[in-house]
Amino acid sequence: MHDPTPARAPELPDADAVSSDRDDTADGTAPGTAGPGESTVDWVALPDVLRARLAELAADALGGMAKVDVPQQLRPVARFAPSKRARLGAPALVAGLKNSQNFRTAVVEWLRENRATALEPDAPDPVTAAAAAILLGDEAAAQHVELVARRAGDAALRSERDAAVTRAERLEAELAQLRADRATSTGIAERVREEAEVELERLRKRLREQGVKLREAKDRAQSASVEVDRVRAEASREIEQLTGERDRERERAEFERARTARAEADAEVARQSAREARQADEVRLALLVDTLDGAVTGLRRELALGGGSGPRPADLVRGASAAQSAVGRVEDPAALDRLLALPAVHLVVDGYNVTKTGYPELSLSDQRDRLVHQLAVLSARTRAEVTLVFDGAGVVAVPAASPRGVRVLFSDPGVLADDVIRALVTAEPEGRPVVVVTSDRAVADSVRRRGAHPVPSAVLLARLGRV
Repeated sequence: MHDPTPARAPELPDADAVSSDRDDTADGTAPGTAGPGESTVDWVALPDVLRARLAELAADALGGMAKVDVPQQLRPVARFAPSKRARLGAPALVAGLKNSQNFRTAVVEWLRENRATALEPDAPDPVTAAAAAILLGDEAAAQHVELVARRAGDAALRSERDAAVTRAERLEAELAQLRADRATSTGIAERVREEAEVELERLRKRLREQGVKLREAKDRAQSASVEVDRVRAEASREIEQLTGERDRERERAEFERARTARAEADAEVARQSAREARQADEVRLALLVDTLDGAVTGLRRELALGGGSGPRPADLVRGASAAQSAVGRVEDPAALDRLLALPAVHLVVDGYNVTKTGYPELSLSDQRDRLVHQLAVLSARTRAEVTLVFDGAGVVAVPAASPRGVRVLFSDPGVLADDVIRALVTAEPEGRPVVVVTSDRAVADSVRRRGAHPVPSAVLLARLGRV
């Protein structure tokens, strides 16, 4: 088999170009003119099979010729591979045989030497005989060509006839098959139609039965719908009655629960108030007892040192009273020490008033830490109860624990530390010594009126400097 996609051959001159060129043969005969031994057949009308045989013979001879015997126009064909030379160079080869007497002579000589059987005009094969007659210039070449053409036409007609017969036989077979299929389909269709009619009748019967049942069901459904509406109306009335009663019961229950809750809350508030009042009274009483006990002990100590007992005669004169001593300001650390030596004394400190007086350069957090630790040392030495109050505004983190002996308080949002200090003084029982450290004149005056001893912040700072 040949390669279905052969490499493109070099561009060759067509037959007309070859016929227009001058032949480079030795005798100088112009191409296309009849010479000795040249046939006068019509090369244009050659049958394809004869043209292919001439191209094959010329291609075989071209491969064995000397280069000088190869026409200029056929030298590109000579460079083809032997298997492709006749197929790709057929037009140029046939044109060379037609136009070049020398090329035909060289082909004939090569065939005589290598393929003598190809030059037998009387060969049984008409194509071989016609090719030999054309190459040898036989006068009967035209008859051979006509015979080949007639036989080629007959072969083509036979081939067409055979193809038509084959196509007719195939069509007849297909027609018979179609007729058989139609007969089968007709039978199947008849059977399907009969079955469909039977099924249709059965379905019609069932449809009639279903129609009767449907009407009966509709009648029953209508009766049931009327009954359901009646029952629904009765149920709605009963539900409305029950809902009204339930709502009234719920309202009564809610009222009773609310009243019970208020009563319980009032009772709890009363109990809590009683507990708090009792605890406050107990604390005040205990502190008062401690104060009185300390005062009695100090009085006894002073009476023992004084060398006399009992009232003086002037103390028993009627009609006059002694002046009540007023609480004054403490101006030095020694006076503060005397106050802190009193039994059950309570020292209340205005925190930022002291820290901003003593060390304002520190941050508020460092001010608080420093004052708390100094007061813890002071409390440990004097055994006084110490309460330190700061303004709560702006405090991000409140310390979780305080040093032992120091109570640290922060005022709630919207409450001033001054108000907390006043509340602490008011909460103490009458007679207990309370010392308030602040340089705020308003706070000092208000706690003085409540019986407390105001001390300037500078005096406490001077006292803490000795700690």
